[in-house]
Formats: sequence, structure tokens, C-alpha cells
Amino acid sequence: MASYFRNMNKRLIMAPVSCLLLAACDSIPLSTESEPATPHEAYARGLRQAGLLETALGREWLGAADAALRSPVQATLPIQEAGYFPSDRPRAIAFQVNLIRGRRLVLEADLAPAAGALLFIDVYTVPESEGDSLRHLVSADSGTRYLAFEPRRTSTYIVRVQPELLRGGRYRLALREEPALAFPVDGGVDQSIQSGFGAPRDGGVRDHHGIDIFAPRGTPVLAVAAGVVTRVRETPRGGRVVWVRDEQRGNNLYYAHLDRQLVESGTTVQIGDTLGLVGNTGNARTTPPHLHFGVYRRGEGPTDPRPWVARISARAAPIRADTGLLGERGRTVHAAVLRAAPGHEAASIRELSAATILRVWSARGDWYQIALPDGASGYVPAVDVELAAMPLRTLNTRNTTTLLAQPTSYAAIIDSLPAGNLSVLGHFGSHLLVRADSLVGWIGQ
Repeated sequence: MASYFRNMNKRLIMAPVSCLLLAACDSIPLSTESEPATPHEAYARGLRQAGLLETALGREWLGAADAALRSPVQATLPIQEAGYFPSDRPRAIAFQVNLIRGRRLVLEADLAPAAGALLFIDVYTVPESEGDSLRHLVSADSGTRYLAFEPRRTSTYIVRVQPELLRGGRYRLALREEPALAFPVDGGVDQSIQSGFGAPRDGGVRDHHGIDIFAPRGTPVLAVAAGVVTRVRETPRGGRVVWVRDEQRGNNLYYAHLDRQLVESGTTVQIGDTLGLVGNTGNARTTPPHLHFGVYRRGEGPTDPRPWVARISARAAPIRADTGLLGERGRTVHAAVLRAAPGHEAASIRELSAATILRVWSARGDWYQIALPDGASGYVPAVDVELAAMPLRTLNTRNTTTLLAQPTSYAAIIDSLPAGNLSVLGHFGSHLLVRADSLVGWIGQ
């Protein structure tokens, strides 16, 4: 596939590229297995063929992708976030999430105004031991801004999002988890599950190898996944039962205590097809009608079905922070604490004094993710940040003053200012951010 740099008039051919492209950036270890290139890797190879990886901006693009994987934000699902990707300063974002087998991770993103820009979305598994490689698992299809991922095992994962080079704008994304399977009883809710996996049975002689979902007799029992009916039987314990093989996931799905079975062995079913009706046959004849639902995995036996079918009641916190500050230079209104994640319980990174200059990158709930002039980033309450536009005070200089691009003594020089009045916008370390007419830069205090 191809991508066009609109403002460079240069066509980049998409082709496979190895993760070794990141080696020049002192990258974290990536799996070197021979695999098809991801869209992100293919795009990086296109940059390399065009000679753009030799530019500072190209190196920064790769470096931003690597840095995001090195320092992902710890996230508890679900989340909603609004943020900003600057077109002239490559940036990537990454979230580290814990996922349980049986759940599906879903990410939906939007980027404006760059409607046609590529947005690369990738999922990696976190190494379980030191020295193991970070392994790429799945990517969103090229050109799409949606990803759904079902983990094969309970583990920690990293989700990275990055736009193509020289394309940016404001983004919104929603990251959530949902059950990998549909609910097996028509009209049922999580509260219908009243007997869980592993509960003792027959006086503790055996364990419950499924969940019981209570519903009125005759309620339709539904296929939770596409598959093939492998057995339709009647047994002393399960009564009238149906087994369905879910080939996609390697699960054998068990439906028991049915009042009636409405399928035959060998029947191909789709999600939502009716398999039978809720009843209380077998050893459930003394209990109210319910479906016993089980999930069995080859070589593993029974596994808890609840994660596979239970809905998520938690909702992402709405974005209440002012999104008008996204991408803008701001400052702290008063002393604040920079934290590793949004929330006062999150680990403290450092304390910020009043009027500290920062850049606002994203908003989640009542919090901003910000970056400091030295590259450190974290979260502060949105109420502690304001736009660094109005002067805090006026500074009168009696000598020529050197205006710097960054708050360091070795930064590039913007201009030399004659003696006069300067508007002070904020500070960082031993430097002040000032404005002189249309020029904004740093001076030493």
C-alpha cells in the first residue's frame, strides 16, 4: 500500500521492515521472529527508502514510538481520552493494561482534522521475565482506527497509537474491554448468574464446573459464538444438554438442564441462534429453571465462564477537563504534584511550583497529561493548569538579554534583546519564559 506526504509531494512505498530499524534509537528488545511486517514497520521502511529516517524528524518519529513502549501509562479500563499529536514534533502514546482471558480489548480512535492520515495501532505483550523480548501481537488494519483483540492468556499488554510522520491534530480515543462471547440466555443480565464457577457441590465432593444463569422456563438459550454442534444428549447430571465447538477460540461450550433441545449434532450455528430452551432437567429438577453454562478448553478442562460472557458495568469517566488547552503551552496556577497516572492515589513523580511552564498533551476525566520542558511527563489536575498567555509580571532589563529556545544554557539562541521591559509568562528551573513583542523564549534568572 502507499501513503502520501501531502506537504512533501513524495510517495512512500509500504513494504516489510524489521524491528531492527529501531536499533539506532537504543530501542527496547523486540521479538526478532520472522513475521510479516506490521503497518508501522512497513511505513518505517518506506521512510527509510525515501531517506527520511536520516533526518532529525524521521529519527524523532522512530524515537517517539520506542519511548512510548518504554514508558506506557498504566491504565485501568475503560478510559476515554482526548489529546493532541503535533505535526512538527513526533509523538506516540501507549497504555499498559491487564487483560483476562475471555475478555476482548476494543480501541476506537479518531484524529482531526487529518481525516486521511494513517494512525498506527499496535498491541504488544509485556515480557514475564527480565531479558525476554517485547512481542508484537496484532495491529489495526492499515487505514482503520479500530482494533479488537482477544488475549490467549491472562497477562499484561501494551497498546501503542502513533500517527504517520508530519500528520497530527486532536485525537479522541476510547479503550474498553468486553466479553469475548455473547450472553447465552436471551434477555439475560449479569445478575442472572447466581451460582459461580468452583462452588462446592454434593457436600464438597466435587466443584461446580460452570455458571448457573436463572431465567423463566422456556427462555431461548443462544449460541455465544459461531461454531458446530458436536453433541445433543441427555445425561443423568446435565439432563438435556448441547455441546458446541467454538473453532475460533478452541473452546467446547456446554449447555445443560435444557427443557428442550432445538438443534442436532453437526448443525452449524451463528451467534444468537437458538440452541434450546431453559429448563431444569437432570440433577436440577429440584431447583428453579436455569441454564448451566460451561467452557472447556482442550488440555485444560473446565475454565470459569464468567469472564467470557459477563458484561462490563463500569463506564469511562467523562472528559471534564477543558480540551481547549490541548497542545497549548500552559502553566501551573499554584503548586501541584506531577503524578504517574490520573488520580491522587497515583505515584508522585515530582512537585511543581506555581507558574511552572508545561505543554498540555491530553485530557482524561479531570486530569491533564502534561510534558515539562526537560521531557518529563505525567498527570496533574486540570484545575491546577491555565493557559500561559497573560503576563504574570513585567521584568525590566538594563542590559542586552539573550533569548533562548529552551530553558538550558546550551540552547539555541533565538535573538538578542535590547534593554527594556519583558513580559514574564512563567518559569522552569533557573529560567524564565518571557515575551518581547512577538518573540517568546527563555532567559536565565
